[in-house]
Amino acid sequence: MSASSDSRPTTTTTAAAEQTEAVGAALAARLSPGDVVLLAGEMGSGKTTFVRGAARALGYDGPVTSPTFTIGRRYDGRVPIAHLDLHRLASLDDEDPALLDDYLTPDAVAFVEWPEVAEPGLEHVRARVTLAHAGGDRRTITVEPAGGSS
Repeated sequence: MSASSDSRPTTTTTAAAEQTEAVGAALAARLSPGDVVLLAGEMGSGKTTFVRGAARALGYDGPVTSPTFTIGRRYDGRVPIAHLDLHRLASLDDEDPALLDDYLTPDAVAFVEWPEVAEPGLEHVRARVTLAHAGGDRRTITVEPAGGSS
């Protein structure tokens, strides 16, 4: 279930939330402050569960919940963790230009759910993660390393 350290995409099928969290934790072990991870998948596909596992691996042991209605949350782990959910935004054109500035900081590892509206402007993207329903509690998770600044 661990993600590979090379530049090839890896796909894992999980059967429980704990396994989805473990895939998030494996990726988090390779992240550094300033890194951004993009998360794609339908509602309920496990994006926040994945982030919960990553946050645990980065030293945060409090609750991790979806920031859908707040845009983002920050958690204090060994490094700051930013968790954004851009689902409610059609684009960033009509938003405050500084909307994401408190989250996408050089000292934090950031996880961005529904990144499409912000992706062209995101820097330091290290991985693209796609989660999909695979029946029941099963999820298919593809982690594609991005390699550097985008």
